Amino acid sequence: MATEAMAAPGAVTGGKIKSELMQQRVRAARWFLLPMLIALAVVAGWPLLRSIYFSFTDASLNNIDGAEWVGFSNYLRVQVLDSGAVRYRGLLVDPSWWNAVWNTLRFAVVSVSLEAVLGMLVALVLNAEFKGRGIVRAAILIPWAIPTIVSAKMWSWMLNDQFGILNDLGLRLGLLSQKVAWTATADTAMTAVLIVDIWKTTPFMALLILAGLQMVPKDIYEAAEIDGVHPVKQFFRITLPLVRPALMVAIIFRLLDALRIFDLIYVLTPNSSATKTMSVLARENLFDFDKFAYGSAMSTLLFLIIALLTILYIWLGKVRFDGGDR
Repeated sequence: MATEAMAAPGAVTGGKIKSELMQQRVRAARWFLLPMLIALAVVAGWPLLRSIYFSFTDASLNNIDGAEWVGFSNYLRVQVLDSGAVRYRGLLVDPSWWNAVWNTLRFAVVSVSLEAVLGMLVALVLNAEFKGRGIVRAAILIPWAIPTIVSAKMWSWMLNDQFGILNDLGLRLGLLSQKVAWTATADTAMTAVLIVDIWKTTPFMALLILAGLQMVPKDIYEAAEIDGVHPVKQFFRITLPLVRPALMVAIIFRLLDALRIFDLIYVLTPNSSATKTMSVLARENLFDFDKFAYGSAMSTLLFLIIALLTILYIWLGKVRFDGGDR
């Protein structure tokens, strides 16, 4: 009893010291994060708030400072004609906006899905041990390292209907009966953009997934082989569950980029309605058409759509993890 009575004060003192150390670390972490948060607020937060504000005004490039408040007119405006008919105007009833929303979502879903699958396959290959693995790992990152504008311009020449190498190879191999205007035809424009984006960004997905694969203990696979577990079952029962956190991060990063896609489409298919995304349409209204308030409304809705989809994806992933844990 005496021993327990003597040990108890020491345990309490040790607990207090640990608690104080943890509080000191939390305070230090907050101080280290403060400059980054201030920079983020200045660089991202303030422009975002200004864009949201301008979306409720009649601002134009020539009259930004003197913009007047118009409420939700840029989003939805009801106009009663002399004949008594009601006309709805604004972003929410604009067919070009909903066409851009559809193009953006279609591009994001298809590109991110294919990049996740291909990235997983590439990561599994790069995770295996073979001669020259380091060289292959470096080479696979080249498409991702090339700036998007450069790669888009390079592919625009390759996809050219008159002197592009892809048409030439297709005709020589008998895969094409005539030259195809890949980026100028509505039926093939989105496919061309998807091919270029998947070629460029799959290495990024593979790199993040590979980092997750490197954290999986090899002892698990050795035990599975001893038990005679088929490699396919090893992938779905061992690899995929353990790599899922890294895969979630990779998909979130790519989803954010895909929903904000601008530069690739602006270079490859600048005037095609089949590939015009929300970012491209917002930029046109902001600067080309001098509809600054209308373009700001588009930018605001783009931000809300990205935020909602990201929160939904994280929530669904969390629910799945919690359900799996139980």
